[in-house]
Amino acid sequence: MSVGPTVQIVGGGLAGCEAAWQLARRGVRVRLIEMRPRCSTGAHSTDRLAELICSNSLGSALPDRASGMLIGELRRCGSLLLSIAERCAVPAGDALAVDRQSFAEEVTRAISSIPDVEILREEATGLPDPPAIVASGPLTSPALAAALTAVTGEEHLFFYDAIAPVVDGETLDRAVVFSASRRGRGELPEGDYLNCPFMREEYERFIDALVSAERAPLREFERAIDGGVRAGPGPFFEGCLPLEVLAARGREAPAFGPLRPVGLRDPRTGRRPYAALQLRREDAAGTRFNLVGCQTNLRPAEQERVFRLVPGLERARFVRFGQMHRNTFVCGPKVVGRTLEMKARPGVWIAGQLAGVEGYLGNIATGLAAAWDVARHLRGEPPALWPAETMIGALLAAVAGSDPDTFQPIKASLGLLPPLPNPPAGRPERSRLLTERGRAALEEFLADRDRT
Repeated sequence: MSVGPTVQIVGGGLAGCEAAWQLARRGVRVRLIEMRPRCSTGAHSTDRLAELICSNSLGSALPDRASGMLIGELRRCGSLLLSIAERCAVPAGDALAVDRQSFAEEVTRAISSIPDVEILREEATGLPDPPAIVASGPLTSPALAAALTAVTGEEHLFFYDAIAPVVDGETLDRAVVFSASRRGRGELPEGDYLNCPFMREEYERFIDALVSAERAPLREFERAIDGGVRAGPGPFFEGCLPLEVLAARGREAPAFGPLRPVGLRDPRTGRRPYAALQLRREDAAGTRFNLVGCQTNLRPAEQERVFRLVPGLERARFVRFGQMHRNTFVCGPKVVGRTLEMKARPGVWIAGQLAGVEGYLGNIATGLAAAWDVARHLRGEPPALWPAETMIGALLAAVAGSDPDTFQPIKASLGLLPPLPNPPAGRPERSRLLTERGRAALEEFLADRDRT
């Protein structure tokens, strides 16, 4: 039986759902407020909780990579959403990618079945009373964004993020498209990805069409937001550039970026192609495929025209077009502390992308961390700061401690971790030592929490 006050959580995305689960399992009543389907964001397409609107990949699962380190920490800390992601995984080489429909359905079912979690389908137009967690995500409604601005006295920042198209697997030319994983890594014997190989002339023709194609105008909900939040064209997020923007910076940039052919051989020639566009499964059955790294803001008709110049996609049917969307976040160093509690509104925590974290795993991690701190707060216990040697602790420290004048959303990176005292020369050995140190620090942290 839960006792004490009900914690309100605004936002039924990754951070909000993880926070609801973590609090409920600690005997805390939760009211989860999600405005969909009553209020649309313009980017979501369902009313399910934890709907993924960008990529279906959570990042590399290799234990010596930043995202792999984060996966290990979330697993050790009992993350609900990570366990569901692993159950809904689709083949994706070294990465953890999910069937996005199954993932959202399972999360919705799991959260809806918790007796101490009440799901309220309405828009939060102001900051909730403490105790509360605000995890309303990158498409926070204008009214709530205005309320945040009024409390913090700071403008929100935002950048433009983009989504890649998805195509019907039955419409691919399998005489050209081949299965393979870079350097042979993956789960499936034939390879976890489909690959569209370019010869140089084909690549040049594709780039010419890409950079000259007509882009879609920003929609009204992308152009401006009420309440004094800065409007107008925002900066692009460098980790998720629209492909046409990347190509405009340099014709060869895509070939050295998302279209790099390293580790692949075209079975038609036996040689490495000049460039290669990879397709990743969107569902377990392999009926839909995401154009990896091809996030775009071209008009839908232009997307069909341009991407059908890719070898093997000449007759592709698009089941989802790419689009650009606003990604709203607060200036973490000015707004929150190391536990994500607001400086100007004690008792209210900010988690997920709204706090200035980038990446699905980071969103889940901040939801978990905020919930753990709220639970301690309700028990009258002091905050427990996550060790900076852990990836979760490094993310929280970066959000709260970065330079506010240059703050941009932060993604998990080994570079966020404190340096080793005597680092070895090789990157693999450095990565191994950093992750081993992080695991030890996490175990000590968890043991300390259990004793308090």
